[in-house]
Parts: sequence; structure tokens; C-alpha cells
Amino acid sequence: MFAKDLKRDGQAFGESAPAKNTRRELESLSDSDVVQRFLDGEERAFGELVRRYDSRLLNFVYRTVGDRERAQDLVQETFVRVYRHLHRFDQSKKFSTWIYTIAGNLAKNELRNRSRNPLVLFQTIKKNWDADHRPLEWEDESHKPDDLFRKRHLKEKVEEAVQQLPEHHRIVFVLRELEGRTYEEIAEITETNLGTVKSRLNRARNNFAQIVGPMIG
Repeated sequence: MFAKDLKRDGQAFGESAPAKNTRRELESLSDSDVVQRFLDGEERAFGELVRRYDSRLLNFVYRTVGDRERAQDLVQETFVRVYRHLHRFDQSKKFSTWIYTIAGNLAKNELRNRSRNPLVLFQTIKKNWDADHRPLEWEDESHKPDDLFRKRHLKEKVEEAVQQLPEHHRIVFVLRELEGRTYEEIAEITETNLGTVKSRLNRARNNFAQIVGPMIG
């Protein structure tokens, strides 16, 4: 795979000292600086972008499309598009928002192209969500094994419930509750206005509560 090949580059047979120094230097830079280094001709800089975003994008896309192998393909396509079009990227914007937009659009297209029964729009039953709470976190090694087992079980049920959300609700829910993106970032990634994001997120939260309640009750 394109992303995996980039991550393996220079590692399979060991790296020279200059290569290691370059990699360490790139790791210390901001996304914006790494992008500029790539545009200036430093090919290894793209490998650094892959290293930073490969797993994060895979989690995001997998939670959106519900198929890990297909998610890997879509993340691969995301990096291909980034590689081809990085020279068009507006560097006054955040790189993370741009790459999430590309991945999100590919995920939306995947959902639209599937033949499936219409997803059910659930009734609103849960209120008083904290608009500023942090994204859901699952693992904490300080917990006892039984606690970790319950958290893993809960995570499975959450992932299952997320897959039942309608597409436009699912994406904003994943971006906010599981990825911790700001409302402004979500608006830019989904190419919708802020009011629409908040409206969809509110409905998504209520729908999610309706779905997940019986699973963990």
C-alpha cells in the first residue's frame, strides 16, 4: 500500500545517520512546516505526514463506513490525493482539516455508492449533553481488568450504535465525540455551516442515545 510503503521507506534495511537526523527534524516540525518542506522538494516530509495521520484517519473512516478493509483502501486513496494535490493546498488553513475533508468526502461517497436499505431516523429521547465535553476515551491501564473488559464491551456497543446513525449524522458525531474536532473544524470538513453542524450533532446525539440505550441497559 502507498501509505505503508512510505512508512517503511528507509526502515526495512536501516537508516543512515543523515536520514535519521532528517526524520527526527521533521518529527519536531509543525504540520505546516512539514508541508512546506515537501513542497520544497524534501520527499521524506510526506512520509512524516503519513506517519502522523495514517492511524487517525483509519479510525475516523472505519467508524464512518464500518468496514476496516474498505477504510484502509479509502485512507490509501486519501494519501494518494494529498500527494497529488498538496501544491494546491491553501497554507493559510489547517492541514489536518484539509486531509480530514478529503477522507470524509471519500467516506461519504462510499456510503452513497452502497446498495443498502434506508437507515432509520430515530426519535429524540436524550437531553442535556455537555456541548464541550471531551471525546470519548476507553482505555485506562490504571483500571482493574474487569473495568477494562466493561470499557471494551462498551466501546464495541458504541461502534455498533454509531454504524446505525444516518450518514450525515454519523460523520459529525464521529468527528465531534470520537475525534474531538471543534465545531468550526467540523463545518469546514463537512462543508456545511456552523448552524447545520450543531443541529445535526444534536440530532445525532439523541439518535445515538436512543440506539445505544438498549444495548448497554
